[in-house]
Amino acid sequence: MMKNDRHDVFNKGSENAISLGKMINNTKENIHEAEISKEFALPDELENIEEKNARRRTAIAQLEEQIRERKAAKARRDSFK
Repeated sequence: MMKNDRHDVFNKGSENAISLGKMINNTKENIHEAEISKEFALPDELENIEEKNARRRTAIAQLEEQIRERKAAKARRDSFK
């Protein structure tokens, strides 16, 4: 792999971090909208909404961890420059 190719891979990493950030924001918006919809939901729908939001919160935590790991890896790479 040539040096420029390697830098392209690192740049794509930052694009992926932006994409992860967008995914997190979208998921947070979905949680918010679902919380609003709970006001109008039937009892059996409430449980489904709560379960889905729990899964969404888990997904957010996982995405945030990926971002932290990528930032740490970038910091390690940058420390060798």
